[in-house]
Amino acid sequence: MKKIFISSDHAGFNLKEQIKKKFLKKYKFQDLGTNNSKISVNYPDYAHKLCKKVANSSKNMGILVCGSGMGMSMAANRHKKIRAAVCYSTKNAKLSRLHNNANIITLGSRLTKKNTAFKCIDVFMNTKFEGGRHKKRVRKI
Repeated sequence: MKKIFISSDHAGFNLKEQIKKKFLKKYKFQDLGTNNSKISVNYPDYAHKLCKKVANSSKNMGILVCGSGMGMSMAANRHKKIRAAVCYSTKNAKLSRLHNNANIITLGSRLTKKNTAFKCIDVFMNTKFEGGRHKKRVRKI
């Protein structure tokens, strides 16, 4: 069973919980918080926490959820060995893995419907990096 690190801010908490429930039998999640939607927290704190875990191994993957997906993505992409992609469709989830070797998917709970988020995660986690001409480009990041 693949281990996935997952984290959210207060705006992404409910979608994070729904993701864990939906994929309970498929993935083993390590939830790095936050633990409720009532207390406002700072999304960079949760992004940084998750990125430290994902960066430890090239096999690690992560899911970050905030209101738009953008804040988490910006915070995550400041880390070496991290390529976080804001995903809003299965096509961009697939391409972020195929061409960019993204290792974190970020989702916007206020902008992405639950079922679309589930489909994006499924595609993201099951798509392998294509390598080839994309490898040299990813190295430049």
